[in-house]
Amino acid sequence: MGKVVMYGSVSVDGFVADENDQPGPLFDWLSSGDIPLDESGELKVSQTSYDYTRAYWDQIGVTIVGRHVFDMTDGWDGKPPSGIDHVVVVTHRPEPEGWDPEAPFHFVDGVEAAVAKAQELAGDRLVEVAAGDVGGQVLAAGLVDEVRMDVVPVVFGSGKRYFGSVDAQHLLEDPDVVIQGNRVLHLRYRVRR
Repeated sequence: MGKVVMYGSVSVDGFVADENDQPGPLFDWLSSGDIPLDESGELKVSQTSYDYTRAYWDQIGVTIVGRHVFDMTDGWDGKPPSGIDHVVVVTHRPEPEGWDPEAPFHFVDGVEAAVAKAQELAGDRLVEVAAGDVGGQVLAAGLVDEVRMDVVPVVFGSGKRYFGSVDAQHLLEDPDVVIQGNRVLHLRYRVRR
């Protein structure tokens, strides 16, 4: 099975969005360079960020998100983002009315079931868990192998926390990747077991 990686862009003070669910400048690094990150041509990063991020994105088989993110993005119109094969949505509610049953989205109740379904779908590829409440729940359940952060030089002061409402200590190893890009610092930590 592939590793489970918690991932997201984050402010220096640990937020993935402001109080109104807006990322503000957290994604500015995705347009701070001249190397296209995907086929859309909208995302352009520095060569350093491209080398790190593209290699990571190419390993992802499944992304796990919460229902809140799914609803905010309108389910990406039924097409998983960044060329990912499947999205697993953690929710207590059924899929939206009129949702295309052929879309590669899977609605499950609970983070343990989400990780199990994602690993089944991903095979040897990575399972990415979006940072925030669901990511924090997966970390608290002991199911995260690695934490990746794109730290952006901004202080929010308040908002949606990277680790959600995690209320217990979790030790990480020393960072094994520290890469400086334009307006971003890419970090990778293994979770201590």
